[in-house]
Amino acid sequence: MIPTLAATLLALASGSTVGFTLGLVGGGGSILAVPLLVYVVGVDNPHVAIGTSAVAVATNAAMNLVSHSRLGNVKWRCGAVFALSGVIGAFAGSSLGKLVDGQRLLALFAVLMIVVGALMLKHRDTEGRLDVKLSRENLPKLVGLGLASGALSGFFGIGGGFLVVPALILATSMPIKYAVASSLLAVTAFGLTTSANYAVSGLVDWALAGLFIAGGLVGGLIGARSASALASRKGLLNMVFAGMIMMVAAYMLWRSLGAAMAG
Repeated sequence: MIPTLAATLLALASGSTVGFTLGLVGGGGSILAVPLLVYVVGVDNPHVAIGTSAVAVATNAAMNLVSHSRLGNVKWRCGAVFALSGVIGAFAGSSLGKLVDGQRLLALFAVLMIVVGALMLKHRDTEGRLDVKLSRENLPKLVGLGLASGALSGFFGIGGGFLVVPALILATSMPIKYAVASSLLAVTAFGLTTSANYAVSGLVDWALAGLFIAGGLVGGLIGARSASALASRKGLLNMVFAGMIMMVAAYMLWRSLGAAMAG
């Protein structure tokens, strides 16, 4: 569908908001994509919002992956095993998500947002093993955690970086900078799988996805520059953003439960 002028401007602004938060505080920023598409842009079908956001999340992750790869921070073998197993989970999760009632899915999404907000308040500083590599010891952990992370990512149509980063650390004991960089491979794969599954069912608004991505590029650049200037206040920024996520989640629960009771 061709968006109206208002929808176009709102999609660009919403994409910029997500890109800005991703650039400013890192993982967790993409969790705002679905509520912005539903409550700000005005996408009526929650499934279309999830499918469309998955396209934007995958594109954003792929672009960031290129940057991290140039810095040599991506552990390709570990990341590939995690991503490939997670693709199976993402396909299963997204297939199940399409079958769940839209308002119920939004209510579950709101609960997930509260979990994300809580996780963002935790400190993730860890040195880890600099010489980490794929081994017989960590292979089963990567496969199992990849399947689980992919399933949740697919079900909710999110990037899942807030799940993938700690999962990679748990499976391999890699340093946080390697985990963040390597997680982008999985987030890209999960997003592509979910968006393709939703697209087959006609649940992706490609015009809105393009606008959301364009806005995200601008917002991401501004957020990244702001992050450098506000590096000393990273903890405070995380607290503020986590609080904002929880407030949005409370609003989504209120709207979803209200719609369910009215129905």
